[in-house]
Parts: sequence; C-alpha cells; structure tokens
Amino acid sequence: MACLRRCLLAFVNFGVHFQSMIVLIKAAQLILSLSILVVLHELGHFIPAKLFKTRVEKFYLFFNPWFSLFKFKKGETEYGIGWLPLGGYVKIAGMIDESMDTEAMKQPAQPWEFRSKKAWQRLIIMAGGVTVNLILGYIIYSMVLFAYGEKELPPSELQHGLYFNEQLIDLGFENGDNIVAIDQVDVTNVNDIRKDLFLGDASTVQVERNGQRMDVKLPGDFGQFMIDSGIKNPLEIQFLNKVISLDEGYPAAEAGLQVGDEIVRINDVESPYFNAFVRELAKSTSDTVLVGWERNGVYQEANIVLSADGRIGYGRAREEQDFKFVEIEYSFGEAITSGFSIAKETLQNYVLSLRFIFSKKGVQEVGSFVTLGSIFSPEWDWEVFWKNTAFLSLILAFMNILPIPALDGGHIMFLIYEIIAGKPAPDKVLEKAQIVGVVLLLGLMVLALGNDLFKVFTGGF
Repeated sequence: MACLRRCLLAFVNFGVHFQSMIVLIKAAQLILSLSILVVLHELGHFIPAKLFKTRVEKFYLFFNPWFSLFKFKKGETEYGIGWLPLGGYVKIAGMIDESMDTEAMKQPAQPWEFRSKKAWQRLIIMAGGVTVNLILGYIIYSMVLFAYGEKELPPSELQHGLYFNEQLIDLGFENGDNIVAIDQVDVTNVNDIRKDLFLGDASTVQVERNGQRMDVKLPGDFGQFMIDSGIKNPLEIQFLNKVISLDEGYPAAEAGLQVGDEIVRINDVESPYFNAFVRELAKSTSDTVLVGWERNGVYQEANIVLSADGRIGYGRAREEQDFKFVEIEYSFGEAITSGFSIAKETLQNYVLSLRFIFSKKGVQEVGSFVTLGSIFSPEWDWEVFWKNTAFLSLILAFMNILPIPALDGGHIMFLIYEIIAGKPAPDKVLEKAQIVGVVLLLGLMVLALGNDLFKVFTGGF
C-alpha cells in the first residue's frame, strides 16, 4: 500500500510539474511579447515628444505602484521596469494622464510641457504609439512570411474528411464530409474554414459526401450561434487511429496492443478515427473500456483499465501522414505585399469579432492575460511566437485608438476637438473624463480577469 501511495504521489507530482512547465513556457512567451510591444509603443510617444522638445519624466515597462523592480535616471527621464505586467507608460510633463497629477497643472505652463506645444504636435505625440503598433504588426507578418513561408491545406488533400461538433451534426453535417465551398465560393485552405464560418454571413455550406456535392444550411449569424451554443471547436481534421508507439507502463501495452494496430472500436461504438475515439473515451463513466483493434485484417479486443490520468497510453499516426500541406515561399517583395494584406485582414476580422461580446454569452468570452497566454504554443515555437506578437500588436493599436478617456484615443479625441473648436477642452472636463476612463478600464479588467479565473477553476481552457 505504501509503495502504491508513493507511486501515485510521484505520478501526480510529475503531472503537476509537466503542467507547470507548460504554463511557464506560455507565460514567458507572453511576457516577452508584451515587453516588445509595450516598449515600442511607448517609444512611439517618447520619440516625437523629444523631437518637439517636450520633457518626458518617466519611461516604464510595466506599471510600478509603490515600487519598481529596476530604475535609473538619465537626464530628465527616469527609466524603469515595474512589477505589474499590465502595460507600460511614459509620463509626459504638463499632461493630464492616468497619474492624475493635477497639482502640476495648476502652475503656469512651461515651454517644455506638453500643454505648451501646438495642437498638431500634441496629436503626433499621442498617435505615435498606435502608429508604431500598426506598422510593427505589418512588418512582423511580412517577415514571418519571408522567413517561414506559408502552408495551405486544400480540401482535396483530406483523405478522411472532417470531424464535426455534435451540434453541427444536428444541422446536417456528417463526419467524413469535406467542406469544399461556402456560399458557392470554393475553399482553398481548410485552415480558414473556422474563421470564414465564424465571421462570415454564410447561409449554406457545400460539402462533398460519398463523391457527391450537397448543401448544408446554416442558421442565421452562424458566429453568434457558435457563441450561444458554446462551440469552441466546430470541426477538425479526421485521422485514422493507427498506433505508432506505446507508452511504457501504460495499459495499452499490457493489453496486447502493438505498433501498427488500427483501433476501430471503443465499448459499443465503432471508432476507426482518433477523433471519435477521444470523444467516446471522454464520455465513459467507467475506469474500464472495451477497446477493439485490427492487426493484419484480424479483429481483436480487450477490456482495458484506464490509467490514473484517464489514458490507455499510445501514440497515434501524425497528422502529416494523412495529408500534405502545399508550401508557399515568398520573395522579400512578395512578403512585404502579402504581409500588408494579412495585417489588414487580421485587424478587420478582430473588429468584426467584437460584435459578439454584446451578448450574454459573448461577454463571458472577454479574457485577460490568461486568455492571451493560452494562444501561445506549449513549446517554444518562434514562428507561432512572432505571429501572435503581430496579432497582439494590432489588437493593442486598435484598443488604444478607441475614443475612451485614459487611452490614447481619448486624448486624440480631445485634441481633434481643440483643432476644430480652436480652443482646448477645460482642464476640469479632461480630469473628470480621465477618471471615467480609468474606472471603465478597471471594470473591464475585473470582468476579464473574473472570466479567466472562472475558466481556470472550471476547466474552461
């Protein structure tokens, strides 16, 4: 009994260690990505401020309430790193910002202060951060294309079709269908299907089933249908369940499974595909399952007691053995052109997706840094890292340009008012607007963090 207890404890500790490593790797990628984006964003304010001879009192990566992790002063500016990784800031003299330093604003304006500069100069200073993030997102996408190229997966390459969420099967899809067109527009890349269905206004999907084409009707606003139904993964590529490796000490090897076997059944359900096998395994309420497999055309089966982590312990054939990507290489000039198109489309799609948050289910999808961290790879993958960094750069640009006080867009809004009206908005209005903006942002942060914590504790990620 003592030996069993030690073994179980060692297994649990290994599982916790493994999950901790994944969390740390994702967190490290997120922090590095945000550090790059925040520093360059703030430089977008810092550099034009200096060019217009405006005093910058502080330049910080991350926020530093109460104390800083690191700081030094050079010239008139204090540079530092805060301990709260929620962004960063530059504190520009003579400007009402999130610091709410209103006492300094009561003193006569000095020539080196923000408020003493011409309106168009102040506009350039405030728009600099957003401009940098937009350009950065575009440049990163271009360089990723140039360095890594692009992979497309035509529907014709899928040997076993697609595997659908059960709610999509209720709409008329069948496992094994190939989606070949959406509203009669041919699909060229299987990896774009989810995005096109989620964000588009498609009414019908054309599938290839048993060599014939047929239409499947979609409910109105399929994206909202997915949100309301809680569908996170509507479809995936279907793979044969062929064993290519066995995990030592797990039940599969002990039950007699061998490399090369094709698993075709679990309990009373035929499951020649890995996708169906995983779904049925998750449904099982017993710690013992009946698994059937074929070896050289001969059917065999065995009752297998699942391991403590709910596995039988085998590796399946890799996806690349079931289909072939079409690899596209880009010259430098082609990458520059295509990078702009990808950045533009990515930003448009993000803006389109925001309409879903104005619903009961949609607001539950608003996430914080936990959600952002989840998009990174559990292994350090530079291609994925840079793609995610480009995506976050565009998001940062869009969110900051929103006309909300306390954001760059709020300052820009008041500057545009000043240019049109010929006079600045009163300081009292700016102060109250700043307070309202800070309250709104804090409320959004609390909502996002609350959603993430709920998902963490309920297994929603």
